[in-house]
Amino acid sequence: MANVAGMCTSFKAELMIGIHAFGPGTGVPARTAATADVLKAALFLTAGGTRGVADTVYNTTGELAASGNYTQGGKTVVMATAPTTNGTAGVFTPSANLTWTNLTSSGAFDCLVLYNSSQSNKQVSVHTFTSQSIVGADFTLTMPANDASNALVRIVT
Repeated sequence: MANVAGMCTSFKAELMIGIHAFGPGTGVPARTAATADVLKAALFLTAGGTRGVADTVYNTTGELAASGNYTQGGKTVVMATAPTTNGTAGVFTPSANLTWTNLTSSGAFDCLVLYNSSQSNKQVSVHTFTSQSIVGADFTLTMPANDASNALVRIVT
């Protein structure tokens, strides 16, 4: 089975009960967070990749090994821009690219898992890309435009 991209099914329900806070609360919901939760991004191997929308919680199974300047658990996502709307879509894109400096990967990888470390490592989404194998070089995932067609996380009708 290959890694499969998409918004995690469990995340959709968790949004409706107020578990995730991608930005500080400004209204009067049941859970008004004063600050955003901490999101993290971790890289997963191509070979034997099994990450997908049915996953509910981040775990290290299939993640790059903690070597070559990679730390399991991934990187903290910079969230200086709060979620917003674009047309009829709710959109969120991290405010900075994700860069691993001087990375030597433990194998080929093709998947990024976004998860909420503030909320028991609940998995948000899976993002796939062309398989990469890096030896002593910087690896950057450029964040897309924060709009209804491109945002990293988008809820559309």
